[in-house]
Amino acid sequence: MIKRLMVLGVVVIFSLFSFSAIAADGKTKAVACFACHGEDGNGSAANKLWPKLASQNAAYLVKQMKDFKHGPARTDATMNSMIMTLADEDFASVAAYFSSLPVTRMSVDDKFFELGQKLYRAGDTERKVTACIACHAAKGEGMPAAGFPALAGQNAEYIAKQLKDFRARTRKNDSNEVMRNVAKLMSDEQIEAIAHYVGGLH
Repeated sequence: MIKRLMVLGVVVIFSLFSFSAIAADGKTKAVACFACHGEDGNGSAANKLWPKLASQNAAYLVKQMKDFKHGPARTDATMNSMIMTLADEDFASVAAYFSSLPVTRMSVDDKFFELGQKLYRAGDTERKVTACIACHAAKGEGMPAAGFPALAGQNAEYIAKQLKDFRARTRKNDSNEVMRNVAKLMSDEQIEAIAHYVGGLH
């Protein structure tokens, strides 16, 4: 039993060391990303439509980079251009770097809190909007194994734009059209409320 625990401990330490090394390499590869997403992964004050990447699930980040580079499921003029500076084999280390960083939490304006909390935790049965918590977890940390992203601390402007893009079906890289089917049922008021609410989750 003791021997098994020792082996497990060594494996855990080695895994953490390997992840740290990969993340360090990712920081070097991610320099071109800093102008929009920040060296700390918490975005730029210049444009809140650019997402925070800090604490985002690494597998989710890798998928987004692949989708931007190889399309056409996800398109953005800036990202489609910038992603070409990275080789596909760099995606994992860049994702590891950003996912290792702490995300800064936002404060939630009182006018968005009640509706945002209701939608996040219970959804809207009348409009048949699924509760966000089902896929994005209690604290907005997401579900990495299922490919669902973290939302906690994210810019409201970015979240609102993505929901509207899913609703308009101009963004279509969600698995099994899950987000497109949810967003099409949401009103502008609901989108604004949930976009502000998730920024304060922790």
